[in-house]
Amino acid sequence: MNEVQVGSWAELQEAVFADSWDPDIGRFRLKCAFRGLSDVAYRLETALMRLGGNYAGIEYQLLRSFRKYAPRSGAERESVWHWISLAQHSGLPTRLMDWTYSPFVAMHFATANLARYDVDGAIWAVNIAKAHQLLPGRLRRGLEQEGADAFTVTMLSDSIRSLEELGDVSKDDVVLFFEPPALDERVVNQYALHSMMTNPATPLDDWLRAQPDLWRKIVIPSTLKWEVRDKLDQANITERVLFPGLNGLSRWLRRYYTPSTAT
Repeated sequence: MNEVQVGSWAELQEAVFADSWDPDIGRFRLKCAFRGLSDVAYRLETALMRLGGNYAGIEYQLLRSFRKYAPRSGAERESVWHWISLAQHSGLPTRLMDWTYSPFVAMHFATANLARYDVDGAIWAVNIAKAHQLLPGRLRRGLEQEGADAFTVTMLSDSIRSLEELGDVSKDDVVLFFEPPALDERVVNQYALHSMMTNPATPLDDWLRAQPDLWRKIVIPSTLKWEVRDKLDQANITERVLFPGLNGLSRWLRRYYTPSTAT
């Protein structure tokens, strides 16, 4: 079954690290991207989708305007993949979705919102190596030549130069996972990863349900959230670390000192 309900901290660890043994290298190495959601009912929809209306039709205009008005720097010479990563990082609605290599960072995002402690949370885990086996041959070969499971912006730029070209790489909808450039400490500390559909109008969860061997959804019951949250704090997986700066520090302190009876 793709949906796994856990009942304890120990079961949560077992679930996120399931099938991590790699016999080829004799190490425990997950080839998964993780995304934590504070509400199990939330869809895998991008911020671009949540705009509503003709969101796919205005994607290019959004990114064009972002590039036009963004402060000048060396970024203007970078590829569209650098720019879309910067736009996503800065809060612009894009077709990108944020993921992480770290199951503990995903647990943080599943438990950081105290206003959602009355509902179950969830962690999605997607095997990116298997997902990329569905890509056209030239893209798969690029990953194999680099010995990589996910793309970098440089690798993407070598194969796909624009959003229009991305839409033409396959007759079927496919997903790519790529690592954003290290724009700041937040990207690095969150062990960040992005997903990107070739068709911006295709919800990722709909696509995944047609590929059941690629994913798991781990459900964290609301009654377990405080324990998970407290143990993550003890392990230093907090806003102070994941959002470096005074804003992250303040967010951590506000949550940390909120009584556990608050909802």
